[in-house]
Order: sequence, then structure tokens, then C-alpha cells
Amino acid sequence: PAYPNPNDNPFVKALAAENEILSPTPNDVGDYDYRPATPADRFRSPFANVEAARAANGGAAPPDLSVITKARHGGASYIYRLLTGYPHEDAFIEREVSPAVVTTPYSDNGTPEDPSDDIAEVVTPAVYETLIDVSKLGGHDAGHDAHASGYLKVSPGQYYNPYMAGDTTPNYEGDPRHAPKGGFLAMPPQLLEGRLEYTDGTEATPDQMAYDVAQFLAWAGEPKQHNRKTLGLSVMAYLAILAALLWFSYKQIWRNVDH
Repeated sequence: PAYPNPNDNPFVKALAAENEILSPTPNDVGDYDYRPATPADRFRSPFANVEAARAANGGAAPPDLSVITKARHGGASYIYRLLTGYPHEDAFIEREVSPAVVTTPYSDNGTPEDPSDDIAEVVTPAVYETLIDVSKLGGHDAGHDAHASGYLKVSPGQYYNPYMAGDTTPNYEGDPRHAPKGGFLAMPPQLLEGRLEYTDGTEATPDQMAYDVAQFLAWAGEPKQHNRKTLGLSVMAYLAILAALLWFSYKQIWRNVDH
């Protein structure tokens, strides 16, 4: 890579400098000033506290993603599958729960001579619910049952993902033995085609962006992992050579000694 240490990347430095943080050391008069952030600083939360975070995210506080690849089985592969695992839009349908209702209540504005003013139409809009046609789930969807059919209800503010831990049985209209794998989460699909632009001309597909996000989170969880594994291979090679030298030395020193 051009920058083995991402903290040396000028783009990372510029991105960090867009934010200001409170300096940990006081100035000459004992006050604490704000300074541009550096890549070595911690990410600042966009929310003042946990309660504000919950209120802005449908009641669920965003998790700490710095070690998410260590906390989930599959690591970076799990993150990649989760980001790319949302159902395709062709699988969604809208079902009318209650039709639109037009009522004409009477008011006191009319007169016996002109009763037309007594009528005021009130329109109650139709209510719809979002469903997923399970028969259209497939491809890379985790654990998809080819024989499954039915519909999966999606509550407002929730999004189905086959790689999210959970139980879809309560929301499934069909044979519970064939309920789709996965669960619901409050995060909508994040990676849309062309959402960002790569400076090297790489096409910004959802798969490519998901791969980059997963690799970044893997690095953030253990920045020194590559160096540690490289050093480990060198140590193993050294021990192998040392073992061979010791074995040949043993044979040379004790070759004329009866055992």
C-alpha cells in the first residue's frame, strides 16, 4: 500500500482536521482550547449522550464499531455479508391494511336555507404495511430455503437482513418451519451505487464499498495485526533454522560417542 500506516495518509489527516476537539492540556492561562483533530485522536460521537443517540436512532443506541470484527463470528466477512445482505427492492410489496375512508360530518356553519355548508368531507388515508415476498429471496441471502413461500412483515423503522441475529417467526406469514433466517435491525441499507468516488477510478459498487468498510473495521479493531503476524512468521522461520542447526550440531558432537 502507498501508506502502510493509514495515519500518514494525507487524506486521513485532512478528514480528521475537519473536526475540532478540546485539547487535553491547558494553555498558558490555564484554559483548554479547541484544536484540529489528528488521526491519533478518538472518533467524536455526533451525539451529546446515549439518550440523544437513542432518540435519533429509533430507540437503539449505535454500538461501538471499533472492535466489531472481534465481537462477531466471521469478523470482516460477517460485516461484508451484513452490508450486502439486504433484500433486493424487487422482493418488497405494499399491502393495504385499511382503505381510505371519506366521512361527511355535519357542522353548525350551514343554515336551513343553504344546508350545503353543513357538509365537510374528511378523508382518512389508506394504511399500508410493508411485506417481503420470501419466494424472491435468494442469491447470497443467508440460509435461504428454496421451498419457502409466504410473506415477512417489516415493522416501521426496521429492516430485514438474513445475516442479522434474530427470529423472524413472529413476522412470518407462512409455514413456521420455513421461516427465513436472520432478523431485523434499525440500520437501513447504507451502500448505494455510486455513493462515493474513488480517486483511482475504482467503480463504487456496493460490493466494493462493503469490502473496504469491512477491511477498515478489521484494521481499526487491531491496527498492528499485520505487523504481529509478519513478525510471527519471521520468528517461526528463525526457530526452524535454529532447530536444524542444533540437530546437526548434536549429530556432529556425539557421532563417536556410544550411547
